[in-house]
Amino acid sequence: MQCYTELTPPTAVTHSLTLQFVPGQGSNLAVAKSSILQIFRTKIVSAEVDSSPANANANRARAVPPYEGRITNDDDGLETSFLGGDNLTARADRANTTKLVLVSETSLPGTITGLARIKALNKSSGTDGLLIAFKDARLSLVEWDAQKHTLTTISIHYYEQDDLRESPWAAPLSQHVNFLAADPGSRCAALKFGARNLAILPFKLVDEDIDMGDWDEELDGPRPGPGPGPVKDLSGAVVNGASNIEDTPYSPSFVLRLSNLDPNLLHPVHLAFLHEYREPTFGILSSTKHASNSLGRKDHFTYMVFTLDLQQKASTTILSVSGLPQDLFRVVPLPAPVGGVLLVGANELIHIDQSGKPNGVAVNPLTKQCTSFSLVDQSDLNLRLEGCVIDVLMADLGELLIILSDGRMALVTFRIDGRTVSGLGIKMFPTEISASVIHSRVTSLCRLGRNTMFAGIEEGDSIVFGWTKKQSQVARKKARTQDTSLDFDPFEDEDMEEDEDDLYGEEPAARARPMSVASIAKSGELTFRIHDALLNIGPIQKITHGAPTWLPGSEEEQNSAGVDCEQQLVFAVGRGKSGSLAIVNLAIQPKVVGRFEFHEARAFWTVSAKKPIPKSLQGGDKGASVVGNDYDTSGQYDQFMIVAKVDLDGYETSDVYALTAAGFEGLTGTEFEPAAGFTVQAGTMGKGTRIIQVLKSEVRCYDGDLRLNQIIPMLDEETGAEPRVVSGSIADPYLLLVRDDSSAFFAQIDSNNEIEEVEKRDKTLTTTKWLTGSLYTDANGVFAEATDKGAKPTGDILAFLLSTTGALHIYRLPDLSKPIYVAEGLSYIPPGLSADYAARKGTTKETVAEILVADLGDTTHSSPYLILRHANNDLTIYQPFRVKGDGEVNFSKTLFFQKLPNSSFAKIPEETVQDEPTHQPLLLSMRPCANIGGYSTVFLPGPSPSFVIKSSQSMPRIIGLQGSAVQAMSAFHTEGCEHGFIYADMHGIARVTQLPSDYSFAETGVSVKKVPIGDDVDAVAFHPPSQGYVVGCNTTEPFELPKDDDHHKEWTRENLAFKPMVERGVLKLISPITWAVIDTVQMEPCESVLCVETLNLEVSETTNERKQLIAVGTAICKGEDLPTRGRVYVYDIAEVIPEPGRPETNRKLKLVAKEDIARGAVTAISEVGTQGLMLMAQGQKCMVRGLKEDGTLLPVAFMDMNCFVTSVKELPDTGLCLMADAFKGVWFTGYTEEPYKMILFGKSSSNFEVLNADFLPDGRELYIVATDAEGNIHILQFDPEHPKSLQGHLLLHRTTFSTGAHYPTSSLLLVASTGEASRANGASAAEPPQSPHVLLLASPTGVIAALRPLSESVYRRLSSLAAQLSTTLPHAAGLNPKGYRAPSANSPQSGVDAGVGRSIIDGTILERYTELGTGRRSEMAGRAGYGGPDEIRAELEEILGWAGMGCF
Repeated sequence: MQCYTELTPPTAVTHSLTLQFVPGQGSNLAVAKSSILQIFRTKIVSAEVDSSPANANANRARAVPPYEGRITNDDDGLETSFLGGDNLTARADRANTTKLVLVSETSLPGTITGLARIKALNKSSGTDGLLIAFKDARLSLVEWDAQKHTLTTISIHYYEQDDLRESPWAAPLSQHVNFLAADPGSRCAALKFGARNLAILPFKLVDEDIDMGDWDEELDGPRPGPGPGPVKDLSGAVVNGASNIEDTPYSPSFVLRLSNLDPNLLHPVHLAFLHEYREPTFGILSSTKHASNSLGRKDHFTYMVFTLDLQQKASTTILSVSGLPQDLFRVVPLPAPVGGVLLVGANELIHIDQSGKPNGVAVNPLTKQCTSFSLVDQSDLNLRLEGCVIDVLMADLGELLIILSDGRMALVTFRIDGRTVSGLGIKMFPTEISASVIHSRVTSLCRLGRNTMFAGIEEGDSIVFGWTKKQSQVARKKARTQDTSLDFDPFEDEDMEEDEDDLYGEEPAARARPMSVASIAKSGELTFRIHDALLNIGPIQKITHGAPTWLPGSEEEQNSAGVDCEQQLVFAVGRGKSGSLAIVNLAIQPKVVGRFEFHEARAFWTVSAKKPIPKSLQGGDKGASVVGNDYDTSGQYDQFMIVAKVDLDGYETSDVYALTAAGFEGLTGTEFEPAAGFTVQAGTMGKGTRIIQVLKSEVRCYDGDLRLNQIIPMLDEETGAEPRVVSGSIADPYLLLVRDDSSAFFAQIDSNNEIEEVEKRDKTLTTTKWLTGSLYTDANGVFAEATDKGAKPTGDILAFLLSTTGALHIYRLPDLSKPIYVAEGLSYIPPGLSADYAARKGTTKETVAEILVADLGDTTHSSPYLILRHANNDLTIYQPFRVKGDGEVNFSKTLFFQKLPNSSFAKIPEETVQDEPTHQPLLLSMRPCANIGGYSTVFLPGPSPSFVIKSSQSMPRIIGLQGSAVQAMSAFHTEGCEHGFIYADMHGIARVTQLPSDYSFAETGVSVKKVPIGDDVDAVAFHPPSQGYVVGCNTTEPFELPKDDDHHKEWTRENLAFKPMVERGVLKLISPITWAVIDTVQMEPCESVLCVETLNLEVSETTNERKQLIAVGTAICKGEDLPTRGRVYVYDIAEVIPEPGRPETNRKLKLVAKEDIARGAVTAISEVGTQGLMLMAQGQKCMVRGLKEDGTLLPVAFMDMNCFVTSVKELPDTGLCLMADAFKGVWFTGYTEEPYKMILFGKSSSNFEVLNADFLPDGRELYIVATDAEGNIHILQFDPEHPKSLQGHLLLHRTTFSTGAHYPTSSLLLVASTGEASRANGASAAEPPQSPHVLLLASPTGVIAALRPLSESVYRRLSSLAAQLSTTLPHAAGLNPKGYRAPSANSPQSGVDAGVGRSIIDGTILERYTELGTGRRSEMAGRAGYGGPDEIRAELEEILGWAGMGCF
């Protein structure tokens, strides 16, 4: 069988919501990405803003100043091209920017279909609850658990029972539009599911009318509101309100039939709860008959308002408005002062107030043809409202922001006379204002602050944007010191709360009436600016793989040797103006600035120290004022580099180099002694005035000129022993050393810059054997001592020590009298670590080789993490968090560590014949780096070099560094290589590098670069001979009637301002050197590109010459009354003379052949056979054609199909072909060349909608993988010997597996690494080597997944392990992962059932194996048939993640 693994998380945002979720963080942003729920908080940072229009779209670029490289050589002949010259940067304006900071990320085994805010659900903390709707009809009520620092499930409600269905013949729930709505007062929530069912979930809230100020507990009893008393545990999830707990925040839910509310509610369209009503009241848009333009129906929609009686489970109709247009599709409730609802249609907007008075506006000329409803004419706007989103822009004035599907923005204003709305209007923002902000259709829109909004986008990057009013230059100069031109002021948080109250119509704040946005927009002084963005690599249209390319003979090509991958994955992603190419690599490919041989280097440290101040400048303020930059290290470049070396004879030395603007050179004439020994650690202390060099036998202290000031020998005065230093950690003004006798040495530098040993008054420090330690400067106050006043001081230095028994001790320096925190169970690697954690007796311990506490993050936000390195170089990451107890101030009772999910495994080091030097294992320790390309990161050297990298919008990820094993690494910050790093690999090559600024790493766990195309990208192909990419795009343009038609002379006189839009194809040739478009070929009007493939075709009938050419299939659609025609093009990429200054423009597309297809479009193309022919799906036929020398395509064989072919694949060089029909399933055929003929082998027994199909070979077995529109993966097999297959005429159905919302629409069959997959398939050394395969799948949500075949023994063990994990691990929102992967009951089987109850293994469950502690891992290993956890690790390493795809 197979294993399905998701390689990247979903990135397309489907829903978003603002609420107060996490205590103490104000407003949070909940973002749903299909099956992932992320909780963000906002942070205001000051950032540079380029006000030039040309750079308005640069919203994600990190500010890395440019530099100029100089190539010089020092005395040792080391290349120093990474050191640049002087650099002058232009001064930019600074403005406050709203950034998103990730608080929590939860993976859910379900598809999210809605979010709703339940206010003040948690009475103890006053925070809101979150109600989540899932497909098909399930609700989960969750809240934030501060004790566990995660989501906790309060209740589960499901409405999928058979007794809730209207009739046995009713359509399944998946075929209905189900949506969730919540009352603004959080009194109840409603889920519309099925055809006409409405589930009501009431909530228990304190009566807001009771005046609690005069409450006397002695007379009136206990106060009913939140109090300091104990809170009952509601963690036990209940179903549909059937709970034994009386104090639940909800009442039992009930289901209402909409037809029982009113007989006219036969076809509900949309509903929403309304503002300003005492009881829960909702408005619903419905009709008694289906909407249909072809039947001539018009104005048959009705809007009705019902008020609910939650106690009696009844409703009352209070309003009804009939005769509404049939193209209405959404009900938008409006808060005060407007009130009522706004009905959104495709061609109009209609407002209905609380008395039922309608006011509407027509937005295009089609409105007059679609409805007779009275509307204000603004048809000259020519707007299309399908797919638009609306939210409140200014609550006090009732102004709404509407974002169209093409990204244009408009303002909806109301004319209000007292409490009556007398009219509404629409004002468009200028195109130049909105074009630089929104590029794609917005799926959700919510407010973050007074002037900021979050736009969730499925077809592009989701953004945080703000708007502000322009200021004149004079006003800007006057206000620069006060930042009045910025988006936020010191009262931002208060304004945000007030605006939220206005948004939901609760007690509008009494403040001055703000200026209308309409007046600002009219004067053209309104500007929009992108504050932040969430990376999105969906929807993925097509996958291909290419090779990295550089300009021949360039310096980049020479420097990239050894750090570039063999191939790279390229995805066609996005829609419309957000269309892009996403270049994906598994590891980080650094930008090499300098490369040279450095065989003896074993460790690097770069330092910057203040020069000693001369006596003439000391003493007095006057002298201090003339001290220059040479005596200050703030913002200074690195000055020295200390290198620990080992020569061929094993002799250990240390050298120091000076880094200057002209290069770096070996220093002479200093008191730095190379022969002193091997450097273990180096850094600065004494506020940057002293350079510390830790040797194995002593510690040396130098000043800024490398004059030796002090030597501290490693000598035990009591025993006379001289222990050797194993590892060290520096955090000014403290030094921690761990020596080979397992003792810890603490030292401190005083005000006179003298280093003295800190007295270890705690006997535990002297009697305990220590394995490793780390110092951490608590700048964020995460580990600060809790005080009665709640103040959290920052800047403390903490020492983290790990004993040989696996206990974690934390000391707050300089107090070494007693530890402030002791956790004995760290070596058990528990999911949650606390001071009182205790494992069961006999539980095995994990071998921890090193611990490190360091900040991870970026320039926006960073926070500390505890990182454990195991003996096999695997990493475990813990996130510390604090819990406020009831009057508890004990530090050890408030500090907890939560283990973060991490499914990446370190590479197994290659075995060597002779042993490595004894010092080698001691050197490969983790290296924290404060700023590498804007990231605060940790580097893991060794055979599996990796960065532990995190952005403010992601969880920590472990991403490898491209190349061989690394034995030395350090940060490297010079004028020519700002915020870079230097490292030396095992081959003796040292490189000075930078992280590429145009790549993203932490968001997806891989290296991703997005190249904007600006058009809808539907296909992409790589052409190996020219090293170029051909992209098939489609743009929309107005449809024009043919002017030369003799039968319709009246078409020449057509003058329509609102024309329909049609697609027109464009072929673009892109150079991977600069990722710029170097050639463009435009198709005919109404001709769209459907497929682009690279084929190895025969171009000569006499010489049988083969050539790789580009084949393009198109469709010509000119309306419903004309048949669809197709066309196939064959292009070659010819070499031409490049443009001056652009050597990459030396390629052009050259048309070789062109063939018109009279009936049907060309939907799929593939190479077939061994003679260089092509297989193409044209209409209802699949035809084999050959390229003739005269430029025609000769048909030689064909196969009749049924309806519409969505996919055509051939197993390379076999003639076995696979054809997928959009309605009739899968066909398995064979192609022979003597004679030319196509033979049908077998097909699926049932009809189902196939989106994509591909082969998956497994040794001697051949499987067919087909995906349908429901998100199911069907595994089929051709087996003529099976009795149920009717001699092979019917394909066998092995299993069906649900992918949820991540239904694959594109696939790529890859050959995996032989060694890895052969072990996964259980192949022995005596068996012949196989060619294992991996099927790469891509979905519209941005998920990249892999489907791998497994041997029978491996499948059985992993299936048992996955079953145990499903029942053992807790699952968020009370969902069932096994049910999530099971196909729906109405899903048809695609073949003769032969699966005998077997299914594809869910790799998402197997990835959670690392969440267990060592005890549970050993226990599960025995139950699943493994010899121990190591065997499970070895097996998971071969099937999880990107295993077998190391070439990328």
